[in-house]
Amino acid sequence: MTATRTRYDLTRAELGEMLGGEPRFRVDQIWKGLYEQLSEPSELTTLPKALRARLEAELPSALTTVVERINDDGDTVKYLFELAGGSRIETVLMLYPDRVTVCVSSQAGCAMGCGFCATGQAGFTRQLTVGEIIEQVVRASRKARELNRRLANVVFMGMGEPLANEPTVWAAIERINNDIGLGARHITVSTVGLVPGIKRVTEWPMQVNLAVSLHAANDTLRDDMVPINRRYPLDALMDACADYLEAKGRRLSFEWALIDGVNDRDSDARELAALCRSLPLAAHVNIIPLNPTPGYLTRGTPISRVHKFRDRLEELGVNATVRRNRGTDIDAACGQLAAGQPVQPVSLGRRPSTSD
Repeated sequence: MTATRTRYDLTRAELGEMLGGEPRFRVDQIWKGLYEQLSEPSELTTLPKALRARLEAELPSALTTVVERINDDGDTVKYLFELAGGSRIETVLMLYPDRVTVCVSSQAGCAMGCGFCATGQAGFTRQLTVGEIIEQVVRASRKARELNRRLANVVFMGMGEPLANEPTVWAAIERINNDIGLGARHITVSTVGLVPGIKRVTEWPMQVNLAVSLHAANDTLRDDMVPINRRYPLDALMDACADYLEAKGRRLSFEWALIDGVNDRDSDARELAALCRSLPLAAHVNIIPLNPTPGYLTRGTPISRVHKFRDRLEELGVNATVRRNRGTDIDAACGQLAAGQPVQPVSLGRRPSTSD
């Protein structure tokens, strides 16, 4: 946790306490400037110059830009940010014809240890604060505005496991919704399957989207791919997902990174379809062609077989789509975020190629 409060760490009440000697309307001016206008304190010209200078000095930015990279197609921007204390995170802005999405980090690094993910290979550094999460969204919103676009979606699919930092993530979501003004249904929280965290999301009063990084539909394989499965096996995970669906009345999505010879067989499709059909509401499957990472020696499934896997799921009655990889050329795609940290090589054993 950073020792210095940054400008988005403070609640409105805390900002009021900090501005004790100022007229009360100044709090509203500053809050609206930061969250609605997405302004730097120095840009808040409705404030006296001395107050602007005070805000800049006492409420610094949480994020220092180290690198900003744009992919060859010009539709993906990746930021490498440094935090107070030297930890680094990455944030990815993705521009589609019909929407703009930002993928934000919730931790510096990740402790979940999924071997095919560069963040997991690099290990865990620390939790992010509310202000560090919110400022990623603000920076992305500013960039979108520069490009004459408007940020439409926030996905917690960057570095870290959001539900391992759940109280902070929830506090950030409340402010993203209430103060920045992004609708709850445009916010998605991803998890590798932390059952207690899913239960807390089920109790959230806001209708955010839930995505579960599944990647395997039997405990033997999932124990290998997603180590947290040893603590929260599939039966417990599916029970938590069912409770979420019954409480929220909205579908959830399963993320499935297809890895050649590991989880792309016909038997994997059948097992996945059975899990989806066991839920009270249909689940959507996002198939993600595995992106290359320096610490993972197994390759992704060839694209022709990716589409075959999707078609097989649809034959089995499961709605499935293949996610288009964005920013692979700048290491900005799913599973590639490591913030420049060294990664440890791992390999999952290939499974027999039979269709059993």
